[in-house]
Amino acid sequence: MMKRYATLLIPVIFFLFLGTIEGFSQAKYQLAPNSQLKVEGGSTLHDWHMETKTAKGEGLFVVEAGQFKSAKSLTVQFQAETLKSGTKGLDNNAYKALNTQQYKEIRFVLKELTGSGTSFMAKGDLTIAGVTKPVGFPVKLTSAGDKFTFEGSLDTKLTAFSITPPTALMGTVKTDDEVKLSFKTTFQPTL
Repeated sequence: MMKRYATLLIPVIFFLFLGTIEGFSQAKYQLAPNSQLKVEGGSTLHDWHMETKTAKGEGLFVVEAGQFKSAKSLTVQFQAETLKSGTKGLDNNAYKALNTQQYKEIRFVLKELTGSGTSFMAKGDLTIAGVTKPVGFPVKLTSAGDKFTFEGSLDTKLTAFSITPPTALMGTVKTDDEVKLSFKTTFQPTL
């Protein structure tokens, strides 16, 4: 009878041990200051871009021997009105199109990260102007010490998020529907 219990106990101990090892390899990370998020587009007058360095974010990463393996979760968000172009009129037109009075935040929530080494594919939900859409894009990973930097971009359309491309000068200047969202975000261990 004792032998039977020992036989049943061995697999249970083995799975508990594996779970403990996996638990030690997960760590909380937060977005480092000055991570860069940018929106680029064009118009009938000129190309334009807006960027913010005030985003906040956090993630639960699987790290083994100092190497990034995967992300169990990751969220990045920022206030839409922190996007700046350097031109007040362009900024105001953008905030009006984004309806920042009602929808103050832009957010990305990771749902799946596949790949290895320095090349990954991210899939998640992107919310802009109160509209959430599933998106996917390639991500390049670099590391320095205990920090991990994710870099990539996504081509999309304003109308995909129910945003009417802004116009200026009584409609003579029209913003293109196509925009490029790019990011270079560094995550560091939570203190």
